Amino acid sequence: MKRDSIFYKIFQQNPSLIFEFVDNKPPEANSYKFESVTIKETQFQIDGVFLPPDDATTKIAYFAEFQFQKDERLYFRVFTELMMFMDKNDKSETPYDDWGCVLIYGSRSLEPSKSRIHRAMLASEQTRIIYLNELGDLREQPLGLGLMMLTIVPKGNAIESAKFLMERSQTESNDRLSEQAIIDLITTIIVNKFPTLKRKEIETMLGISLEESRVYKDARIEGEISLVIRQLNRKLSKLPKTLIAKIEALSLEQVEELGEELLDFSKVADLEQWLAKAKPLEQG
Repeated sequence: MKRDSIFYKIFQQNPSLIFEFVDNKPPEANSYKFESVTIKETQFQIDGVFLPPDDATTKIAYFAEFQFQKDERLYFRVFTELMMFMDKNDKSETPYDDWGCVLIYGSRSLEPSKSRIHRAMLASEQTRIIYLNELGDLREQPLGLGLMMLTIVPKGNAIESAKFLMERSQTESNDRLSEQAIIDLITTIIVNKFPTLKRKEIETMLGISLEESRVYKDARIEGEISLVIRQLNRKLSKLPKTLIAKIEALSLEQVEELGEELLDFSKVADLEQWLAKAKPLEQG
């Protein structure tokens, strides 16, 4: 399941949601903007950066990382990227005063095994670690947080939880996270969870119509990509991010073709050769 893109959409529509995890919420919390930032000199990618408005009294930049697979190098990457970003910004005309970091794990088991080198950063009041599967009952959480938790709900409970969140969206949606936006996000999550189901089956399960829905089509592509990447990771070991990015740029037809071709791959070079022949999806 491609959770990074789902969390990106959630925070893009409601940046202030990050402050559900921050103890000392800044006065301008509702005015923060959310971005995904690439530090081009090193090709580092920060999952999420929450930036204060220009007129904020105290300018604090918040960083978020969403982790749903084991990455033993995670803390090296996160804190290096964070400090490089702050260093680069400090040279600007309006540098930030401080930073905060939220690390969101699907479960505690996904944390890096060794953290001694980064113990000071991890123990700092500036860093907050969240385990979604330890937050309790999805039904008792704020709506936005419930959407995050839906990404890790087992398939057996996913539809019931999705319907519950849809019902809440009718009364709890707002200008930042509208009812339709919530339904679109829920649809994306469910289609990713059940990538082999047809549209009519998803419609019946959720009790909504997905006819000619761009959200459904986009989610379908993401689901197929997620499935292919999982298969490739099992067959060829963990793929580098450069190859994952190329797979994500493929069309649905190409991804489906890759899903068949990968059965014959025995090494990463086979995948690289196949991708070199594939024409990237044209961006509209």
